[in-house]
Amino acid sequence: MTPVLRLQNLSKSYVDGAGARTEVLNGINLDVAEGEFIAILGFSGSGKTTLISAIAGLIEPDSGAIEVKGVPCTGPGADRGLVFQSYSLFPWLTVEGNVRLAVEAVHKSLSKAEQTALVHEKVRLVGLGHAMDRKPSQLSGGMRQRVAVARALAMKPEILLLDEPLSALDALTRAKLQDEIDRIRAEEKRTILLITNDVDEALLLADRVAVLEPAPRAKIGRIFDVGIARPRERTALNHDAAYQALRNEIVQYLGGLNAQQKAGTKAEDRANLPDVTPISLLAEPPQAYRDAAKTRTQRRFLEFFNLQKVYPTPKGPLTVVTDFNLLMNKGEFISLIGHSGCGKSTVLSMAAGLNGISGGGIILDGREVDVAGPDKAVVFQAPSLMPWLTARQNVSIGVERVYPHASKAERADIVEYYLSRVGLGDSIDKLAADMSNGMRQRVGIARAFALSPKLLLLDEPFGMLDSLTRWDLQDVLMEVWDRTKVTAVCVTHDVDEAILLADKVVMMTNGPMATIGKVLEVDLPRPRDRKALLKHPKFYAYREEVLQFLADYEHGLKADAA
Repeated sequence: MTPVLRLQNLSKSYVDGAGARTEVLNGINLDVAEGEFIAILGFSGSGKTTLISAIAGLIEPDSGAIEVKGVPCTGPGADRGLVFQSYSLFPWLTVEGNVRLAVEAVHKSLSKAEQTALVHEKVRLVGLGHAMDRKPSQLSGGMRQRVAVARALAMKPEILLLDEPLSALDALTRAKLQDEIDRIRAEEKRTILLITNDVDEALLLADRVAVLEPAPRAKIGRIFDVGIARPRERTALNHDAAYQALRNEIVQYLGGLNAQQKAGTKAEDRANLPDVTPISLLAEPPQAYRDAAKTRTQRRFLEFFNLQKVYPTPKGPLTVVTDFNLLMNKGEFISLIGHSGCGKSTVLSMAAGLNGISGGGIILDGREVDVAGPDKAVVFQAPSLMPWLTARQNVSIGVERVYPHASKAERADIVEYYLSRVGLGDSIDKLAADMSNGMRQRVGIARAFALSPKLLLLDEPFGMLDSLTRWDLQDVLMEVWDRTKVTAVCVTHDVDEAILLADKVVMMTNGPMATIGKVLEVDLPRPRDRKALLKHPKFYAYREEVLQFLADYEHGLKADAA
């Protein structure tokens, strides 16, 4: 039987301004059956978007062939509908108008009435029948992405191509759109190719998961059959033995590829970067750091009592967070998790002294928090570095202010120690502008730890990174935190991340009027290893408890009913 899509020895290279050639894809082979859902999983920069663009006919491969139903593809066509990560809608057109453009361009033989019927059918299919006359500015990010899916489906393609369409969305919106894509798969019977870096998303939706090995010269590595019965429900999957085994197998395979990639990158960096010798990896931080980190109290080191945040609005006061009460001992690590808009970042910004407190208070080491300062270090989702400065200079700016009595050599030791600890010992003098997002976030983490803060606040620090880079930086964060034992609060929407990092997972109810709904004690040994954790008998039980809480609040469960 001829596959609906066949890729044969597909290769693609790019040439930079200096004439240097980089081979991105090398010998890609893949057969996709009609009606099959394939997830292509890979690293950031592995060539996933280059591959999907070639299949869509937007770029021409250097060699190899792409066939749809046995016919070679030589450019874009209505047989392939593409949805990008960004919505790409016309802001002056309504939902109906944006979808109608595609219909009129592809289905010219249909009457106006038939075109209108097709537009309405696909808009309703993605759950936007009520928003037919709205413009993109009146839609949420998730709704805009639904319009993009409706537009692609309205072309009636043989194959629906999805290029990380959900990666820029919050966890709740992402879950809803995953359900929408699965419903479309069942109803439309389309062949679907999904580019993603999320293992759980791939296992939730796909029939097979193909792993794209790291660039350069990326190729399809292993292909995993997802033999899990449909329909698949998130919380039920969590305690499905087949799902756990397959998930662990894929994670370990990716981890092995990641280790190979890091080894190769490290060798390249040594050849290209300045020859900077970092200080030896000490058993503990420099003395100046340890002196600055001394505190008066151990128990009840950080206390949130009756914390409240109210914002004025044209319709009256809006209470975002209320009755937030939490005690932390020195050296505890707390993960704060909840749906988008539940007030997680609001609590964090108040703890940092960056946002005024409307009611109650926060006590840190015996003093009330009322202003920002270096005793409270924050790592944001975006690294916020000065691009014209090197990694060393970005970290040194804070260190020089925090350690006025330390010698120049001691301050240099602190900077080099933490940059070495986050894996940038060979890149200390590299400009921030020349770094990847992952490297910049490493500098941000090093900068935060180097301030010897009493409190480390992390606001979705890995939210903008692909899954594999995120795993790598989680390991970095755990390793450095294990040496300093700084009191830490991490806002996240990633359940695995919350459990992996924390002593307690604090779950927040939906806003407005958000508060703490549940606190989960995480009794897992430290230091934590991701592979060992996935095999620990308590891990999936913890995971299920958090997932169930989030599922309950997705449907509006109130705190008193939890």
